[in-house]
Amino acid sequence: MPREQGRKVVASNRKALHDYAITDTYEAGMVLTGTEVKSLRAGRASLTDAFGHENDGEIFLHGMHIPEYTQGTWTNHEPRRVRKLLLRHDEILKMRNKLRDDGVTLVPLQVYFQNGYAKVEIALARGKKSYDKRQDMASRDAKKEIDRAMGRRAKGMS
Repeated sequence: MPREQGRKVVASNRKALHDYAITDTYEAGMVLTGTEVKSLRAGRASLTDAFGHENDGEIFLHGMHIPEYTQGTWTNHEPRRVRKLLLRHDEILKMRNKLRDDGVTLVPLQVYFQNGYAKVEIALARGKKSYDKRQDMASRDAKKEIDRAMGRRAKGMS
């Protein structure tokens, strides 16, 4: 049977883009059990309270919820277990140096399958203040209004 091609997104963390200013993104593999992979292939996962943590030169993902596989037996996994991320050594060193800064954290943005392999997109992020969020919303609204005006002008409406 041929391996599936392309990218299939399982879960995304849209709230992270609202709450954090993203500086760097990385793609990492995950150490998973069989029932976790089957549950992910069914499209069941949540990144709501997930975060990354560096420990002894390795990166771990805490708080990601992958529900138990419904057809699983005694071999089922724990839904919120700590999962090890697979990254290159130089990427881990870069992350460790940047994580030492105050206010910088690791947040997962997406879980997806890339050519059959389960991957997670993690980002180094800095928390936004409430005025930053308001400023982002105002600029997004202004951009939408400009696009609408340009569309009306292109159609000859005014």
